[in-house]
Amino acid sequence: MRPDRFRHFAAIDWSGAAGERHRGIAVAICSEGEAAPELVRPGHRWSRGEVLAWLREDLPPDTLVGMDLGISLAFADRGAFFPGWAASPADAKGLWALIDAVCEHEPHFSVGAFVDHPDASAFFRRHGGREGALFGGGRGRLRVTELAQQTMGCSPYSNFNLVGAAQVGKSSLSGMRVLHRLGGRLPVWPIDPLPEAGSVACEIYTTIAAMAAGRSAGRSKIRDWAELDEALARLGSAGLGITGPVDDHTSDALITAAWLRRAAHDPALWAPAGLTPHIAQTEGWTFGAT
Repeated sequence: MRPDRFRHFAAIDWSGAAGERHRGIAVAICSEGEAAPELVRPGHRWSRGEVLAWLREDLPPDTLVGMDLGISLAFADRGAFFPGWAASPADAKGLWALIDAVCEHEPHFSVGAFVDHPDASAFFRRHGGREGALFGGGRGRLRVTELAQQTMGCSPYSNFNLVGAAQVGKSSLSGMRVLHRLGGRLPVWPIDPLPEAGSVACEIYTTIAAMAAGRSAGRSKIRDWAELDEALARLGSAGLGITGPVDDHTSDALITAAWLRRAAHDPALWAPAGLTPHIAQTEGWTFGAT
């Protein structure tokens, strides 16, 4: 790919919480150059459906969109997403379709019907001490990209884990429903091949962006505007010049948009060593994991 082909860079901090609208969703964007990233619809409390509509209808041309969610589940470790279940899909797109079909009557892209499904539930750790017999213990099953994140100093949790402040399972599963509803209108790298032109979505891990801006993995969350401007400066971006506290959903989106602007031009990040064609189709990858 041409390393300079993207013109806009967006980051979406996602949420899998119950309900329609969420403080935990933030969308930020920046253009080529050094101007500070900006929030899309500042002050607005997004719904997941509105994010889908924005991606389908309002995305600027040639945008690289990073979504802070897992775009698939572990597959390589056991040769299947759900080994022993006849309905276990063969690839990530099949997984998205399965989740959306099981949850078709749930509003707001919720996923309760899937995690409570009599077959699927055996693979998840759920609230109330309900750990499925096939969850795997510990942090749960990890994808190859999450193992790569560990070598970078991150502490990823399994997308099969639905419990605790660090869990990312619910947000990832709800995000997979949204990805399915995109219907191919926005390619999702690396599950879809990277096109020579046009917009592309990818998975991001905001901790990687914060580390690139000089933060440690344990101090990746930024809750002060002045600290955010310092981090943006390390990424070659102008700051926003605001003082006082900022919520970490907003800061995660802003700093990751600025990081994508710089990282997108690195060919090595589009071809990490662990990303085989089979991993691309089944587990996907986190952009920036090496």
